[in-house]
Amino acid sequence: MVETVKDILDYIWPMIVIVITIIAATRIVYLFTNHKKFKLYEEIINLGFIIYILSLFYVVTFQDVNYGQSNFTFFKEMFRYEFGSRLFIKNVLGNILLFIPLGFFISHYLKSKKIIWPLLIIFISSITIETTQLKIGRVFDVDDIILNIIGGIIGYLLYKSFNHLPKFTKNTWFLNSLSILLIALFIIYLLNIYGIIKIGWLF
Repeated sequence: MVETVKDILDYIWPMIVIVITIIAATRIVYLFTNHKKFKLYEEIINLGFIIYILSLFYVVTFQDVNYGQSNFTFFKEMFRYEFGSRLFIKNVLGNILLFIPLGFFISHYLKSKKIIWPLLIIFISSITIETTQLKIGRVFDVDDIILNIIGGIIGYLLYKSFNHLPKFTKNTWFLNSLSILLIALFIIYLLNIYGIIKIGWLF
């Protein structure tokens, strides 16, 4: 897990710095010149979505490029791995976890009360990724689409679960405070995986 995160960050950090700088500068000027209210948590969500997309792009286009055979048989690949094995975690759980953030972000932006629209975008995104991989030295796997959809649904359910939280959790001050806390934890996590600090419980 740590090595995967580190590998991704090592590759995409230049893109993150450039893209975030341009977008953040543009956003700040827009808010200032148009006298719009600044909401920290909304800006953090937007930047988080951009970082996620850059990370997703790396994972599905550059990481573990292979020349195996495509799979068009449902459930063939996902049941090939022993439950709990390294390959099961990487290829089954990994494909689910990969799309949980996408399900969350899409649900946040659409504000849809029905799952059909987030699900449609998740499906389109997944099938586009699998089809594109055919042209870049990787393979098409229909099971990946199924697992991606499962991950996207989990992300949607996580987003919907926020509607059942206490009312104060929807206040701007709480969301801003939570954003600051998450940023601090993320920075500590980065310092930990790069060995600048050592915290045993941060895997």
